[in-house]
Amino acid sequence: MAEKYSMPQTQAGLVRYFEESKESIKIKPMMIIGVSVALIFIEIALKFWVPV
Repeated sequence: MAEKYSMPQTQAGLVRYFEESKESIKIKPMMIIGVSVALIFIEIALKFWVPV
């Protein structure tokens, strides 16, 4: 008779990210893009209006 081996669990090392997301700050991707574009425009405007 063949020996039976127990197989490892399939989800033994996986992290459940949905449980961790409850404590983090949620920022919409469009907000990040908007702030980035605004900072770029501010930097370009300051380059022309403020003498170095």
